[in-house]
Amino acid sequence: MPSAEYEPLAAELSDHGLLSWLDLSVIEFEHGRAVFKLPFDEKLANIGSGTVHGGVTATVIDTASGFALRTTFDDPTEVALTTTDLNTRYVRPATDDLRVEAEVVRAGGSMGVTECEVTSVHDGTVVATGGTTYRLFRE
Repeated sequence: MPSAEYEPLAAELSDHGLLSWLDLSVIEFEHGRAVFKLPFDEKLANIGSGTVHGGVTATVIDTASGFALRTTFDDPTEVALTTTDLNTRYVRPATDDLRVEAEVVRAGGSMGVTECEVTSVHDGTVVATGGTTYRLFRE
């Protein structure tokens, strides 16, 4: 669970329509890092294959990265940022619950960069990696 300083950030995740529909939950927040869990659900699977849809994987990479960057702001709940680049590399099919870990590479005055890894909760194998670039709007 997130520390008290990041509880409001965790609450935003559960209040967000799409992210709550995905059932994405916080495992951990710390400065420059966010870890989420995405439970496997057939509604998120590709038709006929039983694997998590690539768009869902890209969404959780983008989301974890954005939240990791938010932890670098003085007030993570009062942040304006927007994705300018999202890269997702699919390593192997995702067939069960996923752990999504994003780390900030750089959080400057106007740009932020992250790296992210998505692993199977069941056996820890990497199913995807990625990274993002964000435009940060600091006061």
